[in-house]
Amino acid sequence: MPRRTATMLASLLMLIALLCAGVLIPVPYAEMSPGPTVNTLGEHGGEPVLQISGHKTYPTTGNLNMTTVRVTGSQYRMNLVEAVYGWIAHDNLVVPHATLYPDDKTPDELNQETAEEFSQSQESAKVAALKQLDIPVGTRTVVASVVKNSPAEGQLHAGDVIKAVDGTEIKQPGDVAKLVTKHQPGQKVTFRIVPAKEAAAAEKEKRQPAGEQDVALTTAKAPDDKRAVVGIQAGTDHTFPFTINIKLADVGGPSAGLMFALGIVDKLTPGDLTGGKFIAGTGTIDDNGKVGPIGGVEMKTVGARNKGAQYFLTPKDNCAAAAKDKPAGLTLVKVDTIGDAIGALEKIRAGDPAKLPLCTR
Repeated sequence: MPRRTATMLASLLMLIALLCAGVLIPVPYAEMSPGPTVNTLGEHGGEPVLQISGHKTYPTTGNLNMTTVRVTGSQYRMNLVEAVYGWIAHDNLVVPHATLYPDDKTPDELNQETAEEFSQSQESAKVAALKQLDIPVGTRTVVASVVKNSPAEGQLHAGDVIKAVDGTEIKQPGDVAKLVTKHQPGQKVTFRIVPAKEAAAAEKEKRQPAGEQDVALTTAKAPDDKRAVVGIQAGTDHTFPFTINIKLADVGGPSAGLMFALGIVDKLTPGDLTGGKFIAGTGTIDDNGKVGPIGGVEMKTVGARNKGAQYFLTPKDNCAAAAKDKPAGLTLVKVDTIGDAIGALEKIRAGDPAKLPLCTR
């Protein structure tokens, strides 16, 4: 065989071997790409995303789209070829696998965590929207979680409303620990509660809850010191003067909070926030309307622009990352609060985009 032919054959075989190795060898990376984007003012799966009853609502136009990121599954292992392609591709982002799936959490734990974050984002969006509109929102102290193998396990449940401890009215979550730790380990402490099911039913029917119960527990010693504990975490729950339901399945995490809040404000006020424009965005939101950063903003801007968005409401702390690779034709608007977002929408609606606070690198 001629030397030239042998060299070419050897090179070809080596290339084939390298390609095979690239396909077969797993690498510790995961991939993020643009996910679905949903108009919070519209429908999804055949029903309105925002469903409000018990209060007057108004017609809306345009789009206030929440955005998502699609990621490879926790059990999927990328190969070298896929990783290299992802690094090169404009619409994908390759990150260490542990960034999305920490080793100390199981897939079920991660799914539960993202579901809880999504649920909390909906609750905070409702609170922030109503506060923005000066509509009163009630608060109450509830059992947020129960520790396994603790005195409270099987006696108290997440969602139980805590009315009093040892006859003293509970006004905020911190009151519970203060009253429990007045005891010594092994002593009795009595909780007056409204069971979670009754509390939820009363909230749904907009009536006063009935059926308060006394639950006596024997305190235990805290594992790290001598405090008396019963094994619960107290938290805050909200009550609303009318019903707001957010219907959106197969979504997790807290990043849709801002867009849910804006959608609620839009539906509860005359006129419309968008002026008929296609506006998308992202950002967590807390009960006071503060907007927080999220992950994967580069993928969300691409997904929004591909869907037709003209403007993208961007959390202040995500602006630099978003501006590095901004899709053509998409205006990145910097927001830090729900008030900032509403102010920006007013400028967009008035046709005055030159005054918008824009994201820069």
